[in-house]
Amino acid sequence: MKRISRIEISLLAAVVFSAVLSICSLNIECGEIRSSVLRLHVLANSDSQYDQELKLKVRDRLLEVSEGMYSKAKTKEEAVSVTQSNLGLLQSEAEKVLRANGCNDSVSVSLEECYFTTRTYGDVTLPAGDYQALRVIIGEGAGHNWWCVMFPPLCISPASENEAELEDVLSEEQLELVEGDGYEIKFKCVEMYEEFMQYVSDKVQ
Repeated sequence: MKRISRIEISLLAAVVFSAVLSICSLNIECGEIRSSVLRLHVLANSDSQYDQELKLKVRDRLLEVSEGMYSKAKTKEEAVSVTQSNLGLLQSEAEKVLRANGCNDSVSVSLEECYFTTRTYGDVTLPAGDYQALRVIIGEGAGHNWWCVMFPPLCISPASENEAELEDVLSEEQLELVEGDGYEIKFKCVEMYEEFMQYVSDKVQ
């Protein structure tokens, strides 16, 4: 069996080190993306056709109610503040949809930190990681979920002239990252890195 020389080991170590640095750098860039958007996450009670259709009705009503809500928001922080102020309204409207459709399930509407895998919405792909999200859980929340970007308001298309768009909250490099080609491999590396770091964190605790 051929032995690996010290030079080959050094070269391999250099390649691994360079790859780790590249992933860490990419993850920092992805972190900036995560901190710039507010997501919407709607979980159905179950995967039955009835519950899944009900989930979409709740989604449609909340998007209708929130249309124009972020017209003056220029940053995610401002969008979060607006959302926080309207949680009662959003909760009430979600409950109205359930009751109007003969459903007595509970529904919770809150702002939470949620982990998302790499997801694509239209022409935009967002990297895996923890995002702040408007989370809507219907009943047991055990069914397939639906998500989009609440701010900038990609859920509502087209956005009004006064509403911030993705290019208003992301840098040119970040915008190219979420809209460009080759994101699959890049974001998969970030997702694996995030999962590894979460594993390490769980082991330490």
